Amino acid sequence: MKKNSRLSAVLHALLHMAEHDEPMTSDALAQCLSTNPVVVRRTMGLLRDAKIVTSERGHAGGWRIAVDLSSVTLRQLHETLGEPAIFAIGNSNEDSQCLVEQAVNAALEDTFIEAEALLLKRFGEITLADLARDFARRHAQWHQQKELENES
Repeated sequence: MKKNSRLSAVLHALLHMAEHDEPMTSDALAQCLSTNPVVVRRTMGLLRDAKIVTSERGHAGGWRIAVDLSSVTLRQLHETLGEPAIFAIGNSNEDSQCLVEQAVNAALEDTFIEAEALLLKRFGEITLADLARDFARRHAQWHQQKELENES
């Protein structure tokens, strides 16, 4: 079953953009994400409509973050992307006449609703700034490790 990775890709792109002082082209972002520039333009267009990024045309153009990283949560981005389904699993027959399947459906549906609410709540607590800080920490550790390896 194919996973929906749009949120992950958007976060990846935004963190790359946050590291650049200049706008990033769709081609450059596509290379970072191992995807097609058309996919990048389509997705960035949603973020532009939500005023999270801006786009500039021309030779020095591209995409640029238009907001403070601490003001955007994963939940906002999830909603901007059209609120794709959180879970790819579900009931096999929503309107079953079988009492066993009705019992199974009720238990699963309640669990899915609770799990989705918990996940969306957590998404609302995580900002782009949180991810950028985690990246900076990992990047510093990586450099530190490389320096130690070079000294050996």
